[in-house]
Amino acid sequence: MSRCTLRYILTVLLYAGVAIFLWPYFTGHLYTGMLFLIGGAGLTVVCGLLRCCLTEGDCTDRLPTKPTP
Repeated sequence: MSRCTLRYILTVLLYAGVAIFLWPYFTGHLYTGMLFLIGGAGLTVVCGLLRCCLTEGDCTDRLPTKPTP
């Protein structure tokens, strides 16, 4: 798996964690949705840290092979 693919997967999981975290706010079940709040925040933090640590540097898939004049 390339760095770019891993970066995209972790980014999607990071945003999914934010959505899980915000779900109780949107549905109005703040006190009963504590597991969503904890799980979403945990997923966001873990995926954000993994994205930073594992995918440092530029993606080679997005860099051009030859500079264009």
